[in-house]
Amino acid sequence: MSQTLQVLQAFDRTVVSEIPMDDARTLEAKLASAARTMRDRRAWLKPHQRSGILWRTASLLEARQAHFAQLIAREGGKPLSDAAVEVIRAIDGLRNAAEELRVFAGREIPMGLTPASEGRWAFTTKEPIGVVAAISAFNHPLNLIVHQVAPAIAVGCPVIVKPAMATPLSCLDFVALLREAGLDEPWCQTFITDDNALAERLATDPRVAFLSFIGSARVGWYLRSKLAPGTRCALEHGGAAPVIVDRSAPLDRIIEPIVKGGYYHAGQVCVSTQRIFVHADVMDEFVERLAARVRSLRVGDPLLQETEVGPLITPHEANRVMSWTDEAVSAGAVIIGGGRQSETTLMPAILVEPAVDSKVSQLEIFGPVTCVYGFQELDKAIDIANSLPFAFQASVFSADIGPAMRAARRLDASTVLVNDHTAFRTDWMPFAGRRQSGYGVGGIPYSMEEMSQEKMLVLRYDG
Repeated sequence: MSQTLQVLQAFDRTVVSEIPMDDARTLEAKLASAARTMRDRRAWLKPHQRSGILWRTASLLEARQAHFAQLIAREGGKPLSDAAVEVIRAIDGLRNAAEELRVFAGREIPMGLTPASEGRWAFTTKEPIGVVAAISAFNHPLNLIVHQVAPAIAVGCPVIVKPAMATPLSCLDFVALLREAGLDEPWCQTFITDDNALAERLATDPRVAFLSFIGSARVGWYLRSKLAPGTRCALEHGGAAPVIVDRSAPLDRIIEPIVKGGYYHAGQVCVSTQRIFVHADVMDEFVERLAARVRSLRVGDPLLQETEVGPLITPHEANRVMSWTDEAVSAGAVIIGGGRQSETTLMPAILVEPAVDSKVSQLEIFGPVTCVYGFQELDKAIDIANSLPFAFQASVFSADIGPAMRAARRLDASTVLVNDHTAFRTDWMPFAGRRQSGYGVGGIPYSMEEMSQEKMLVLRYDG
């Protein structure tokens, strides 16, 4: 008898659903099916077929927005208003992948530049890289799946997707939409398991040509070290996103985006605003304004339309965030707000001047906590912002172009946002962690490039 997985509602830990899990035999069958599908080049889906499937899936998802928003809020704990935005992004992501196929092509390679290359015409074409293993995270249980699956379908790769065990239902229902849109099962299969050894077997099987991994750096870098020879990968981890607030920044206009960046989805976002460096001239007023807005955030059941901050994904995570906060306070940080509301929900907190060696200053919090530090010299604040072994997105708020551009040039980040929060992204822009924060480039068009390979064709002719 196969084992089952209980999927719990993030907010109150009640059972949402119970679903069957896959075992080693099922994994082998799915890998064999995907590899067989990839080998049969005559049966590869044509671009118009792939595009049509993506467009139809987008339409099906659009018709079921309310269902998916509720599902995201229940299993993942994201507030319903934000969950609705996630569904809209997923719809757009599918259309983005389909539209990208209109320009997804090789290029001509010039010949005749030397006598030896005369009489030849050369160009490249795009081919799918092979079987894709996609291992996903809980915090955007629909949109992250779309980020991994839609590019694979678009370029013609069979994909096996393993959702996070806390949030598998959005993935399962999404794959059901793909079936309804006409995609045969071997082109997109799910793999449901809580067995880490089986998940590792999926990622490291030699039949897998590309691993897409979204999750913890510890697991991602470990899996990369175990990949079969020739397997390529993209890793998306997290960071401790820094924000620079210059003395010229208009405080009445910057608090709202900073709060959104720091407390969206209870801080459970890989580019969530975490470390805020504020010029000493405006430090007191900034903290006062930030504290007033943070205290007003409505915490509670994500299914309620008015909720702004929902639960942490598990009680364990809530306990961890509380322990990190307590440690920082014990070492001298001043705390504003905070505290536990329930088993899974925490009141948003601000930590003022936590020690530089505390966990909240050194590691990704992944909870509803921001840290505020004062500075006198911009370059010193930038040096501290750049001092951690990971780097992803960063922000600078300034009304003066000089400090804004100085910070934009010197911050170690793959993206620097000027007068916007660190968690901003669109799904067609490049999205990549630096150093320990990731490997490869995300964003739907960029993932399509990563999941494809070029083939050269050289035609020799007379005359």
